[in-house]
Amino acid sequence: MTTKKKIFKILLIVIGGAVLIGGGVGYYMFNKPARDVQSTKTDFSYKASEIVNEYLADAKKANAKYLAENGESKVLEITGIVSEISEDFNNQKVILLKADGEKVGVSCTFTSETNANTLNIQIGDQVTIKGVIRSGASFDEDLDMYENVIIEKSDIVSNK
Repeated sequence: MTTKKKIFKILLIVIGGAVLIGGGVGYYMFNKPARDVQSTKTDFSYKASEIVNEYLADAKKANAKYLAENGESKVLEITGIVSEISEDFNNQKVILLKADGEKVGVSCTFTSETNANTLNIQIGDQVTIKGVIRSGASFDEDLDMYENVIIEKSDIVSNK
């Protein structure tokens, strides 16, 4: 066997192995189960106004505390007064926790699995909602308006 054939054969084996390993990793990542937020331990519990004020005071510091670059953002329980109940384009319930007179609140988006848990919630109720933080409160100077803290994969923890 010539040297060129040996090199070609070894190269072919290495490339084949790399393709198999890459395919296996890709298959694993694609079929990896979604994070079950509701059974995950809560990282922080706050009143809605507390987390809003933390973001408005120093958004960079708050983002470093709550938002992970790998997508595993912190799990929060937020307690507040329901000021608005709506649905998004995916027919998922969205509850805004904000007291009267506050400029900004916490917007909690539910999932298709947890939508039914919002049926007994009414405006004015005090609730505790558990979910994953996606973005913090801020003031948009171009639009001259505040943006809410956004919590996703939400569910009701308690309704008082």
